[in-house]
Order: sequence, then C-alpha cells, then structure tokens
Amino acid sequence: MMRHQLVFHYLDKVARIGSIRRAAEELAITPSALNRRILGIEEELGTEIFERHSAGVRINIAGEIFLQHVRSQIADLERVRSRIADLSGMRRGHVNIACTREVSRYFLPMEIETYRSEYPGVTFGVNLYERGDAELSLVDNSNDIALVFEPLRLTEFQTVFSVQQPIYCIMSVEHPLAKRKSLRLYDCTEFPLLLPNKGEGIRQVLDNAAAKTGLALTPTIESNSLDLLQMLSINGDNLSFAVAINLQPLLDNNNLAAVPIDIRDISGGFLFAGHLKGRTLPVAAARFLEDISKQLGVSYG
Repeated sequence: MMRHQLVFHYLDKVARIGSIRRAAEELAITPSALNRRILGIEEELGTEIFERHSAGVRINIAGEIFLQHVRSQIADLERVRSRIADLSGMRRGHVNIACTREVSRYFLPMEIETYRSEYPGVTFGVNLYERGDAELSLVDNSNDIALVFEPLRLTEFQTVFSVQQPIYCIMSVEHPLAKRKSLRLYDCTEFPLLLPNKGEGIRQVLDNAAAKTGLALTPTIESNSLDLLQMLSINGDNLSFAVAINLQPLLDNNNLAAVPIDIRDISGGFLFAGHLKGRTLPVAAARFLEDISKQLGVSYG
C-alpha cells in the first residue's frame, strides 16, 4: 500500500468491520486518529459517508459510491505496480484468490507453491467461500480470481477455463466396493453415506443425479468439511465423495480407495477458473490464472 492510499485502506477496513474502534485495533492506530481521518474525508466530500450508531458505524449510500471508487483505485494500483515490476524482469505483487472447498485441499496449494518457487516476490491470499459468494467477491475487487466447483453466479464472471471433474467414491481399502472399476449410484445407497452439506458443489451434483434416477441419498453424517468426511471413510463401510483434483492426497493414504461413479449416473461437475468481467488483472494474478488454466487443461482437459 503506497502512503497516499493509506487513508483509502483505512476507510475500506472500517466499512468491512463496521466499527472504528475494532478497525483501529487491526490497523494499529488509535481510534481518535482513525476517526479524524474519516472526518477529514467527509469534510472534503462535503457529506458524511458513515452513519454513527451505538453499536458502531454503517456505510451510507454516499459512502458506498466513494468506497467503490476507493477499491477500484487500490486494485488499479496493484495492476500498475505489477506492470512496472515486469519492466525490470521482476515478478512482484499480491494475488487474492476466492475458491470453494473442492479446490483448496490439494490442487491450489500445489499450484501456489509451484508459482512461488519461480516468483518468490509474489504473495497470496486464499479465501474460502460458499458457491455464489466466491463469484460475488470479485465484484468489489476483494479477490482477483476465483476457482469454483459448480458456480451459481456467472453473469459477471469471465470464464478463462472450465473443465469437467468426475465424481469418485472414497472408502476404506477393505470396503466391499473397493475393488470395483466403477460404481452405479444405487450401489452406494446400500452403505452409510458421508455427504457434504446441501448446497455444496459435490452434494449438488449427487442430489441432481439421485433425483434423475429416483434414488434417495440419506446421509449418515453431513458436514462442510471434506477432510472430516474422508477421514471418516477410513473406518467401517462409510462412503464419502471427491472430485478428481483431490484424489492424489487420498490415494497417498494407503488406507483409502477411490472408485469412479459410472458416467451413466454422474458425468461429473464443472470447475471454473476466471475473474470479474471487464477487469484488467494485475500481472501477477493474470500470470497465475494463466498457469493454473494450463495445468487444469493438461491434467484434466
């Protein structure tokens, strides 16, 4: 953050937290100093941008308009800094990524490490969201790019790459189904099912397939933690589910087996990589998005 834009950073922090006192704590300045900065901006604009109330502050309509400008300025500065860094052959900058749980477990950490081994000057922020919220987070430039399995909002999403991901059933190597080459969905209903919460990408794909085949998928355990569900698959006859990009760490566990669901029942779900329509990404973010799109194409295209 350049010095002349610090006040923009302060305003953004207050708007997100809704409290001058708590924002000041995170910014390591005094609440009175932070309040003076806000009052100075309001004086220059000729209007209040925050509504003060007993529980804190709430940004008003004028503030929303100004804050959108602030966030655009911050995002644009990052793009300019990356382009300037490129002129001297350096790769610097910061990449904020929105992703859903399916992407965060194996593929994304590996890609970040690969990128940083080549460009150690680039830093990353990885933010986990529900479907729909991940795409929405691009609108105010909170994140540069998004990796979403089965997205809900594509109206303002510029898709750079999409790829179909088969669904695999995860189980103990001792499970009666572990030696099968593929499974029909009705095979799975005979055993305890460990399912992601309703609305999660994998659950949506499974529920849609079950509805088409007239099956009822009744979970023994539901959770928004894929790791928890798959660790529980090590014991007994429990079955959980995963997409292709998460298989490697599961297969590295000698106690687990992965069997694909027959494409007659589930052809798979789609993983999307992209950014906000009309936005020119900072160089570091654009390069990283290009790299992961290539890797997805090589591995799963």
